[in-house]
Amino acid sequence: MKPPVDGHNREIDRWIRNQLFDEVPIAISVIGPDFSILRANRQFRRMYGPWRGRRCYQVYKQRSTPCEWCAAVETFRDGRIRTREEEGGGQSGLPSHYLVQMAPVTRRDGSVRYVIEMSTDISAVKRLEAEKREAERLAAVGQTVAGIAHGVKNVLMGLEGGMYAVSTGMERGDDERIARGWVMLSENVTRISQFIREFLDFARGREARVRLCDPNEPVRAVGRLFAERAAAAGIALEVRPEPGLAPAAIDPDAIHTCLANLVSNAIDACLATEGGRACMVTITSQEEDGVLIYEVVDNGHGMDAEITKKIFTQFFSTKGSDRGTGLGLLTTNKIVHQHGGRIECISTEGEGSCFRIELPRDALPRPLESPAVKGACGHRPRAGYSDTLLAANDAEEA
Repeated sequence: MKPPVDGHNREIDRWIRNQLFDEVPIAISVIGPDFSILRANRQFRRMYGPWRGRRCYQVYKQRSTPCEWCAAVETFRDGRIRTREEEGGGQSGLPSHYLVQMAPVTRRDGSVRYVIEMSTDISAVKRLEAEKREAERLAAVGQTVAGIAHGVKNVLMGLEGGMYAVSTGMERGDDERIARGWVMLSENVTRISQFIREFLDFARGREARVRLCDPNEPVRAVGRLFAERAAAAGIALEVRPEPGLAPAAIDPDAIHTCLANLVSNAIDACLATEGGRACMVTITSQEEDGVLIYEVVDNGHGMDAEITKKIFTQFFSTKGSDRGTGLGLLTTNKIVHQHGGRIECISTEGEGSCFRIELPRDALPRPLESPAVKGACGHRPRAGYSDTLLAANDAEEA
């Protein structure tokens, strides 16, 4: 039995019908199939300015053409409710970030007549997030100064040893000794150059450069990069990309760096294995339920549970300061997060490790340029991530 409608209930119903639309503290607009704004509330005008006779992309993004990646189009097509973070321009003219939720207004036959967009300004939140990330990054840089200094000290000792071998070889007329000393000098100059470049690159940070491309291309490129090194070490390197993966919005150079870091570490783990067993490193890519998955698996020496907990923390390295900076996995973790994904490690001491990267397609960042998909990334190494790895197969990071 329904409760009787009293004066209070009628007053509330009247207020909801007549005032709620304009009183809610979020911007609401009603969008037609041609992107025209048919109705908007008071908060919408405060945030975005005049709207009558204008299209949504003109008001939200100050564009003259529809957005290439329009969630409203998708909602008109399938009638699903969507939530997205967007960037645009507000009434102040300054760049703004807002969380937009889209809900369909359907006809009796199920077709979508209008889309209601509800926007909440999250610019202040995004600024705080950026400031927090920057503070954490700088704190990490400060915390690692002592470790970096120790690493540089070890490299300098190698340089001094090379200089001594060259100088004494010259004094004795010993060409073989001079050659050994020169090799020591060359190796340590390369090591310290790589060491400093990695550190500076992490300290500066780098934004993802996303474009639609073949998710398998970084896998194949990393396989080619490490094939010779693995063969020389007697390690079987298998590359297993899943055929037919649809193009994805990723930064192929950054994903290349992630996989190169993981494969380099896997090869080092195999080299440190005792017992003379045949070692193998496998790189795979696949898709499950809309999630891109990359895996690097080895049967090297593995790690215990305590070490596994630390590998993605600040500058943790199992290689020793003369070989690793700890930047590799930290950078890998950062890249994965930039792509809206996650990385996990399952490792058993004495048996091996599996590093798994999961990138949900619906969480991937948007491409920075108009898509021109031809089925491949056209992988081009860029300074900041892959240059060091291509200069030397030895990625001495974590």
